[in-house]
Amino acid sequence: MTPLLRPPGPRNRGIVGNFPLGSRDPLGLYTQWARQYGDIFYYRAFYRHIYFLNHPDLIENVLATNSRSFIKGEALRSNQRIFGNGLLTNEGESWLRQRRLIQPAFHRDRIESYGNTMVAYTERMMAGWRDGEVRDIHRDTMRLALEIVAKALFNVEITSERDRVATALNTVMELGSGGRMLLPPLLRMLPTPGNIRYRHAARQLDDIVYGLIRHRRSNGQGADDLLSALLQAQDESGGGMRDEQLRDEVMTLLLAGHETTAVSLSWTWHLLAQHPEIEKKLWSELREVLHGRSPTTQDLSKLPYTERVVKEVMRLYPPAWAIVRNSLEDCELGGYRVPARATLMMSQWVMHRDPRYFEQPERFNPDRWLDDRAKGTPKFAYFPFGGGPRSCIGAAFATMEAILVLATIAQKYQIRVAPECPVEAVPSITLRPRHGIKVMLIQRGTQERH
Repeated sequence: MTPLLRPPGPRNRGIVGNFPLGSRDPLGLYTQWARQYGDIFYYRAFYRHIYFLNHPDLIENVLATNSRSFIKGEALRSNQRIFGNGLLTNEGESWLRQRRLIQPAFHRDRIESYGNTMVAYTERMMAGWRDGEVRDIHRDTMRLALEIVAKALFNVEITSERDRVATALNTVMELGSGGRMLLPPLLRMLPTPGNIRYRHAARQLDDIVYGLIRHRRSNGQGADDLLSALLQAQDESGGGMRDEQLRDEVMTLLLAGHETTAVSLSWTWHLLAQHPEIEKKLWSELREVLHGRSPTTQDLSKLPYTERVVKEVMRLYPPAWAIVRNSLEDCELGGYRVPARATLMMSQWVMHRDPRYFEQPERFNPDRWLDDRAKGTPKFAYFPFGGGPRSCIGAAFATMEAILVLATIAQKYQIRVAPECPVEAVPSITLRPRHGIKVMLIQRGTQERH
């Protein structure tokens, strides 16, 4: 049967076509279109032809079954100034070699060895907290996750550079997505205020990462960490990696390696603050298992409700809200012809809230992940870390970190909504809160811990 030429979709308007990322509510608009037009719909954004996939089977086809027919999309490639040819953006045999080189740092035994660092750094952060104060928990978790990934993967203390990195990263996230990713490369080079800020932030991050590399090269110490493994690795000609390639790998892992966890934890506190009944069940499990002591990786299997809370947060607020691929050749998806160089878009935000696969999809309900309830959920109806060969290499790292940090903090503090502090989800490269997340800290009484 000959495939149809084009799926249904919203009417294109003139030269612009449609520009959801420039609307007031991009996530709501994508959800509306998905419900209106079905499993696959089409729209044009300027010169880009976009096919939006809204069914687990179609998403599996692109990310897993026929993944070699598609490459990473515009959002990442338009930020190549930041990520270079690191693991996140590279393709083909070069990517495969990088993945194999970096994979040992994320093996199960190695990941478990990072647990003590995650808990110790969290407790160090909480030492500066005070009962009754209002804090931006998003800012705190971003700084914490950055320190953790720097120490765990690269064995460096980044505390002195933490705020500098966080500020530069905020600029990159703010200016490196949305409408900017649709601009031709030439326009992104113009000396506009936004482009100048973006390049300044990129130079700041370069200075920090190159500084880490120079310091490790100069002291000659072969630490047992990923940075040392990268320094010792050889390229195809038998020589060591150039500083530029090292920079790309370190930058990618440093930035992407903390962003997912930090964003997840931010939304975790946002949801728990609004649902005291769930926070109470979480606290009950922590009290029963930990009895006031610090959590360890040996406790993970004993904290199933805590794990379900993390999983449910990533359903409602997936750190990566969408995945984009470009087709390398003509193909057929959902009965429609998709031409080469078309853009394929798959949104975790939309799929994770699809009533076909999740009962009461807007409800925060960790118990929906009890084994007997979750068995019928299609694999790619829930894919917070992507899927297929390009799935997130740090998924287990991020999940373990989220559970341990959550358990460490929730034992000592209740989190409540701060008054008059609106929270808005912004679909940047990740799903960030536009104005942070302000919460009130309530220290648990000593009688609760015993």
